[in-house]
Amino acid sequence: MRKILHAKIHRATVTDANLNYVGSISIDQKLISEAGLMVYEEVHIVDITNGARIHTYVIPAEEGSGIIQINGAAAHLIKKNDIVIIMGYRYLYDRDLISFQPKIVFVDFNNQIINKTAQENLVINKV
Repeated sequence: MRKILHAKIHRATVTDANLNYVGSISIDQKLISEAGLMVYEEVHIVDITNGARIHTYVIPAEEGSGIIQINGAAAHLIKKNDIVIIMGYRYLYDRDLISFQPKIVFVDFNNQIINKTAQENLVINKV
């Protein structure tokens, strides 16, 4: 099995960073669903603004709110108004990679969906 990107929210704007929270990232429930993520799923977050990279887990925020909130210790690294990429991974057997396409959700500065794709242009090596 290989660990493969299965979900990505591309260039989201951080709406808040809260040090006094138990941890995680709060994500608009609509974005969670559209990207194919799950609540409590581990995600990797890459901060385009400053280069920080963290791992945490997803918790839901109000659907349609556009909320992308960094919680807990990660708020030292990722700040309000930073631009981030949120990625979820899953394990797949080599035989399943041929037909697999990750879900990519592109958002505007208000974290509203502007485009989504199954990344049809991605070339995956045939194993």
